[in-house]
Amino acid sequence: MNVPLLDLKAQHEPIRKDLLAAMERVLDQNNFILGREVSELEEQVAAYSGTRYAVGVSSGTDALLAALMALDLKPGDEVITTPLSFFATVGAIVRLGAVPVFVDIDPVTYNLDSSRIEAAVTPRTRAIIPVHLYGQCADMTPILQVAAAHNLAVVEDAAQAIGAEYGDGRRAGSMGTMGCFSFFPSKNLGGLGDGGMIVTNDAPLAERLRVLRVQGGKPKYYHRVLGGNFRLDTIQAAVLNVKLPYLDRWTALRQQHADLYESLFRSLNVESEFGVRLPQAVYKQNGVRHYHIYNQFVIGVPKREALREYLKAKGIGTEIYYPVPLHRQECLQSLGYKEGAYPEAERACRDLVALPIYPELNEDQQHYVAQTVREGLAQ
Repeated sequence: MNVPLLDLKAQHEPIRKDLLAAMERVLDQNNFILGREVSELEEQVAAYSGTRYAVGVSSGTDALLAALMALDLKPGDEVITTPLSFFATVGAIVRLGAVPVFVDIDPVTYNLDSSRIEAAVTPRTRAIIPVHLYGQCADMTPILQVAAAHNLAVVEDAAQAIGAEYGDGRRAGSMGTMGCFSFFPSKNLGGLGDGGMIVTNDAPLAERLRVLRVQGGKPKYYHRVLGGNFRLDTIQAAVLNVKLPYLDRWTALRQQHADLYESLFRSLNVESEFGVRLPQAVYKQNGVRHYHIYNQFVIGVPKREALREYLKAKGIGTEIYYPVPLHRQECLQSLGYKEGAYPEAERACRDLVALPIYPELNEDQQHYVAQTVREGLAQ
């Protein structure tokens, strides 16, 4: 049996006609940059996320970069973040000459360990970037408390978490100063290319972001600030407008698949027999469950590479998110971080592997994946 890590063809086939019609409308309108579909998507994403404003940009990476530019981050300023994330999280900080200050992760959720943040704050700290990794929100209440106590901005990296909820029902991206989404094709809400969005409840910040995404020019050709080319293509917005109404259904299917995986793996005794760590939708905030959207279904396993090779031979796709922690990336070695500085993040990079979790996955495929994982662990 073949079970790919992600099957976008299966997602696109039922809505193919609508996608083609949306792209054809853009072609007929000849308004390819910041056209009507962009503003429509911005309105919908703001409403979906529970924020007042949304600003479409060219990628999730540029969402982070523009958000930090909007804060007027200066060289030497410090930004607290996690060592376990996609490189864009730290790349946006370093590109502006600021200094990333890493805090180790919670070994259960793999998100930023909120209990360690206060100790990392210095007089040069300007912001915190929590990453809602794998589709589950970081523990935001203590993060926001630290930020308020020290007058820090909070930029939520919600690239993997659109629709995820925290505690009392607040959605990813709505809790901090700004929230950043990615519409990379593999995301829960993905385009047919790059795209991103920044959400906020701050009207002046939203306006500043709109100016920054067009080279800092307002009116056109008059530049009071230095911006960039961060515009969201109209055709990507049109595609996303077609997909967004399906997002809650797709999320519900991912959650059902996660529940089935959990049941299957527990019935196969992989935790007790092989030390497998299953993902957990954690309970904090007075017992209210966090709303995990399972952008990835990630398990911790011993002998990961041997297992991946076994699964590959059996037709099952996997991926590692992420093999190298950010503090050990070669281009950041000048920051002076050493092996062992963040042991939980380093352990995650050694042990975690993502299994197929896309909405169109069927039960037979999941049974096959679970049984094959057990067989691979027993080799």
